[in-house]
Amino acid sequence: MPLEPERAIVLDEQFLADLRYWTQVDRRIAVRVLDLVEAVRRAPFTGIGKPEPLKGMTSNTWSRRITDEHRLVYVVGNDRITFTNARYHYRR
Repeated sequence: MPLEPERAIVLDEQFLADLRYWTQVDRRIAVRVLDLVEAVRRAPFTGIGKPEPLKGMTSNTWSRRITDEHRLVYVVGNDRITFTNARYHYRR
């Protein structure tokens, strides 16, 4: 299995606000979000959280399941992965 190229991690302001929310409301979900970020860093297109490309969004926009209601949304570029949301479904 070929290794994924190392990409920089970029945390969008909305993602950071969502993560702050989870640290205050439900730390277990905050830990789940951080686990998913690490999984995405290692392999953006496979792994935990049922990764799936999002239709109708910019190309290379993916999501992973945090809970039944909430999704982690991220954009995979050649040299970076930008995390945009960690609450609700697909905003943007």
